[in-house]
Amino acid sequence: MTPRPRRAVLMATSPLFFRWFMEGHVRRLRGAGWDVRLVSGDGPELAPFAARTGAPAHPIPLLEREIRPRADLRAFLGLLALLRRLRPDLVHASTPKAGLLGMVAAWLLRVPVRVYHCHGLRYETSRGLLRAILWGAERTACALATRVLAVSGSLSDALVARGLCAEEKLEVLHRGSVSGVDAAGRFLPAPPEARRAARRRLGLPEDARVLGFVGRVVRDKGVAVLFEAWRALREALPDLHWVLVGPAEDGDPVPPEVLAAMRADPRVRLLGQDEETPPLLAAMDVVALTSFREGFGLVLAEAGAMGLPVVASRVTGIVDAVVDGEAGTLVPPGDAPALAAALRRYLEDPALTARHGAAGRARVLRDFQPAALEAALLERYERWSGGPAAR
Repeated sequence: MTPRPRRAVLMATSPLFFRWFMEGHVRRLRGAGWDVRLVSGDGPELAPFAARTGAPAHPIPLLEREIRPRADLRAFLGLLALLRRLRPDLVHASTPKAGLLGMVAAWLLRVPVRVYHCHGLRYETSRGLLRAILWGAERTACALATRVLAVSGSLSDALVARGLCAEEKLEVLHRGSVSGVDAAGRFLPAPPEARRAARRRLGLPEDARVLGFVGRVVRDKGVAVLFEAWRALREALPDLHWVLVGPAEDGDPVPPEVLAAMRADPRVRLLGQDEETPPLLAAMDVVALTSFREGFGLVLAEAGAMGLPVVASRVTGIVDAVVDGEAGTLVPPGDAPALAAALRRYLEDPALTARHGAAGRARVLRDFQPAALEAALLERYERWSGGPAAR
């Protein structure tokens, strides 16, 4: 009797995670003979992703990002029943909620390989009871996993230093990130005409200086700090415009007076959610990411791939994405004057901008190639499972 292929269940809270980070991994694993199954909360992105990659999808409708005890219990019971039926050889869960529920369910069912993939420590900027709950969830997921992957070296160090994970369980794939950056195809430096066209589409003067931000417009991303830097810069540089790409979320809101001032400013463009970021990055001169916490800071690598210098907070994860003084500048988190000064250096020095942008692109091409991350994950699956999957 021919044995069935080894079965891996990839799990995340939102199907968007698969679309953003896992397509290359799924294709590489399936090509190597793995039977890959997708488990996440329900959403319109799940079925198209499953059809595109050939990996069957199993939605858990009540699996959501926020903590809701009744819904979470029902989602857990549904997950437990699903895993009992699928009988996977490996469960690989990403994001905090899916990580906790996935590791508990896989441990109860004695799944032999249980992988928790940590993408950042949400508890770092939480308070009170929520902080304690999130810390406990991370520690439980790490304790019940047989292996833990961290998306950056500094995040791995933080997991150990804060008593969340045993060092011998931890690994970082290749040189970090989840799936790398397509610097050879999707994220390419924009030639001058493409930059001018991008600015015309956004209603910006073609010869303007443009500050960029890509990410959720929330407190955790330091948007209020960046706004303070913007207020100083807009007075000093009358031709400067600010473009923000990403949704404003109610769960961790920017102060309402800050958001209102941004919306009222004719030199600020709040574009909302837009996943096709390369044409938007093409309009920018420098990209800022002022987060108080990150797992890696992927947008910084994407900006670097397009030859843009970056200014970012010196926090966990970001220190792995940016080489300070070579491809960008790191500033203390929450320090608006230091942030404004670093941004102004790039905006007023085209030679420095070009030099750091070129260095950033060279590093992305060297360290964050998607194929290298995909090969690294496949190698771990095979090593942890005892050899290559049956084809």
